[in-house]
Amino acid sequence: MSGETVTPLERFPAPWNKEVTLQAVLHDSGLRMLRIRIKEGTRFTVMDVDEDTARRWGRAMVDWAGDGAAG
Repeated sequence: MSGETVTPLERFPAPWNKEVTLQAVLHDSGLRMLRIRIKEGTRFTVMDVDEDTARRWGRAMVDWAGDGAAG
């Protein structure tokens, strides 16, 4: 047993031949994390962030993209 449950959320292509995968990770302890996996060829960058970090990061990206939904 790995001690975590991983649920796929999104997978999409990104510029310059990259692929982004987002996964919800629930650890046996109850800790919830968002796993961000960026694949570029055979190279992977993996980052797990907590809810507060994901919320802040998400707002910053929406603001930058000019959606106007975040404040």
